Amino acid sequence: MSGGVTRWESAVRRTLRGMFDDAGVRGWLHVAEVRRPSACVTLDPDEPVPVGSVYKVALMAAFCRMTDAGALDPRQPVTLGPEDRLPGPTGVSVMRDPVTVSLRDLVLLMMSVSDNTAADAVHRKVGAAPVEELCRDLGMADTQVHGGVATTFAQLMAETGSPTVRAALARISDNDVTVPPGVYNPISKASASPADMARLLRAIWTDEAASAESCAFMREVMGRQAWGHRLGSGFPYDDVKVSGKTGTFGAMRHEAGVVELADGSTYTAVVFTQAARADSKLPRADAVIGAAARLAVEELRGNA
Repeated sequence: MSGGVTRWESAVRRTLRGMFDDAGVRGWLHVAEVRRPSACVTLDPDEPVPVGSVYKVALMAAFCRMTDAGALDPRQPVTLGPEDRLPGPTGVSVMRDPVTVSLRDLVLLMMSVSDNTAADAVHRKVGAAPVEELCRDLGMADTQVHGGVATTFAQLMAETGSPTVRAALARISDNDVTVPPGVYNPISKASASPADMARLLRAIWTDEAASAESCAFMREVMGRQAWGHRLGSGFPYDDVKVSGKTGTFGAMRHEAGVVELADGSTYTAVVFTQAARADSKLPRADAVIGAAARLAVEELRGNA
């Protein structure tokens, strides 16, 4: 929003901060029209934070660019044994026996149910350089994927002095224990700013992130996300389509997605939060993501 902060913008930001305060979280937000990104509502949009599984959107886009270039075969079968498992509550991560899945279906799993093992397998096939190149090309200067979930888990174990990932996650989820310094520092983990994620989503929805066919695939995959308790909770209507990717890391709960209304208007909606408590279940912290995004969309529609 250029030309200084208007009275309307200041009022919206005060309301958003009040909503986040009431939910017991610190909030970051960037909501904008896809076709007119200068029309936006923001709250600390350029501050990078650890994003948990939200990084998988950038990994998916880099994968699609490589398939467009013929550098990867999306149908290539990948076999994952028990030794390849990373901790996670869904997908291949909870399976006990070897499974063989195509690369393309691993992308579907890492996006639709946030499967960490699938994401790690995709990252090992794609590599770090193509993801970094994608971020540079799209102007995502505040985004760092590093090694994705594997690197984040390794850093967390080192920072907490824990022998396993599960022990490290339990340590930062204990409200009676002080979280070690560096755990929520974005420098060493997969991190991004809300503005960067909005750029990436806009590129996917305008066929600029990869080929038109690949962008259509990405939109379809994001539309299949299984979770509706965050961004989707703010738009509980049959004629509104919400596509997104959640991310959770300790006290941080996020979602980056796109809201498509019945009249054809489309909005990127990125909301990051950090709760004052580290409980695994904080319904109000989840719900404020959808509520804040809805307020921002309504304000943009009212001031169009």
